Amino acid sequence: MAEVATSATSDQLLLVIDPTARRADAEAVRIAKDVLSAGATTKVCLPEGPEEFARALVRRGSRRPVVVGDDRALLRAVSLLHRRRELAGCVLSMVPVGVPMGGGLSLAGALGVPTGTVAAARAVLDGVERRMDLLVDDSDGVVLDVLRIPPVHAAVAEEEHGAPGRPWLRTCQFLVRSLVPARPAREPSVPVPGPSRLRVEVDGVMLVDLDQPVAAVSVSAEGAGAAAVEVRPASVGAEASPLRAAGRTITVSGADFRYRADAVVSGPVRRRTWTVWEGAWGLTVPTPGGRGHRQP
Repeated sequence: MAEVATSATSDQLLLVIDPTARRADAEAVRIAKDVLSAGATTKVCLPEGPEEFARALVRRGSRRPVVVGDDRALLRAVSLLHRRRELAGCVLSMVPVGVPMGGGLSLAGALGVPTGTVAAARAVLDGVERRMDLLVDDSDGVVLDVLRIPPVHAAVAEEEHGAPGRPWLRTCQFLVRSLVPARPAREPSVPVPGPSRLRVEVDGVMLVDLDQPVAAVSVSAEGAGAAAVEVRPASVGAEASPLRAAGRTITVSGADFRYRADAVVSGPVRRRTWTVWEGAWGLTVPTPGGRGHRQP
């Protein structure tokens, strides 16, 4: 991922606090507001749903938006700004707040945002802008970190168990499990995953065709306008070596398949193309070697 060490450009912040974050950890939300308000002029928005969340971002004016929430809240913000073609000129900041289980904060950490509330808030105030590539598909969907194509049944199982598609259900499951004694695990209701038959092309060159079953495909934007593609062939006996390539355009086709883009499972589709947009978006991360919070 490309990185440009430029300081944050605005001391006026717009705190968009996702409702899931307020329900999951109100104390962390309060701490984030206190730290940010002590170091900058802040306006706080408490949207009750996606429409209000979007409206707050659209009306941000010159304020730098700070998403207080989990990975899905960050994805929602990036997706909205991308669709409006405002992403390149808007530096996003984030304070991760949510339920850690189920990967609700893993994307933020992978992108370089501290997962601790105070450290993340200080990075918002004193961090640098990190410019990163973006994977954009042919339906205008975005991938911030990693795209994964697991066997069909594995993706279905994730959806049926509430994560990642239903953050409110994941929160409820976490609370219930903390109160109810553990019971012996039940047999899964979904069949054991099997190999998929997919055609994977990188910049028009075939990496794997339908006649070779695959166990998994992963794609990640590595910087400099290219994506790293890895295909793991299905094997019997000894493990087959993965097939790797790098390129700007990746097309996957075949029988109906689902894919996981960051925290979201989508599909089924029969064909999808992802293109790397170089340096398409910026996120505030801690200054390398910096101490974090400046003195007000």
